[in-house]
Amino acid sequence: MSASTASPLTRIPLHDLRQLLRQIFEHHGCSETVAAVLADNCASAQRDGAHSHGIFRMPGYVSTLDSGWVDGRATPHVTDVAAGFVQVDAAGGFAQPALAAARALLLDKARNAGIAVLAIRNSHHFAALWPDVEPFAEEGLVALSVVNSMTCVVPHGARKPLFGTNPIAFAAPCAGQQPIVFDMATSAMAHGDVQIAARAGQALPSGIGVDALGQPTCDPKAILDGGALLPFGGHKGSALSMMVELLAAALTGGHFSWEFDWSRHPGAKTPWTGQLIIVIDPSKAQGSHFAQRSAGLVAQMQAAGLSRLPGERRYRERAIAAQQGVALTQQELDALQALRN
Repeated sequence: MSASTASPLTRIPLHDLRQLLRQIFEHHGCSETVAAVLADNCASAQRDGAHSHGIFRMPGYVSTLDSGWVDGRATPHVTDVAAGFVQVDAAGGFAQPALAAARALLLDKARNAGIAVLAIRNSHHFAALWPDVEPFAEEGLVALSVVNSMTCVVPHGARKPLFGTNPIAFAAPCAGQQPIVFDMATSAMAHGDVQIAARAGQALPSGIGVDALGQPTCDPKAILDGGALLPFGGHKGSALSMMVELLAAALTGGHFSWEFDWSRHPGAKTPWTGQLIIVIDPSKAQGSHFAQRSAGLVAQMQAAGLSRLPGERRYRERAIAAQQGVALTQQELDALQALRN
């Protein structure tokens, strides 16, 4: 359902898009609670122009649910482990409902202890990571999250894929403006962006991935068809990807990127791994001054010539969507309506 210049553009209210996505998720086996969380996540990504994690993902969600690989009706089990530690067993369901179930306890611990960790295991994550951390920054907290995914990245200096795209997301409050938020894969490109390029017939820059023979390629289809992605920044990105595996899988009790087998579930797309979220209350160290300090840093970055901050494009797209609705092609809207039936 990638955008097509041949299909006319339409805009629909965010509420309507959420409702449509919720109906799709429920139609394909999700409980009302799970459907609402996933619909909000997916619609928010589309609203903010993060197309590789917006409605582009819906066929993958549907085929995964239909395959029986993920439990769309799972009830997360939250465990209060220690003063600053919460654990959630997602019960083979999605990670976002697990986060939602533990959110109140996590916030309480972070505000009391100054820092708290949420370890999610037995979970599936198929979405953008920034929606998991941005709400904490909106409440004046600092948040960092990591999640590993399915094997598709060759570690630097290795011969075959082992890591996932293994993204890292960070959010911090900033006085007088929207929170500072970034979400980045530790691979040279997000897997969804490679898929979009393949559908559009676009070549990729060099250094993104290799083909099935391990040779460098700029063809996204070659990367997807038996090839693999490379880590960004060579050994540096590879080290960060290794860190994500340790934090998101080893520490939480989730699967490493290579530890699950979905071969008996044709159509499965969601990696069955783990996620770690760290939430910090900056008032314990800086009183009420942290957000002002953040704003001071931003001002200096802009004075140094930085023209766009991380997350700034998403906020612009969000403002446009608030006034005009969320942008979809008619082809995309028709495809969504077909998934609902």
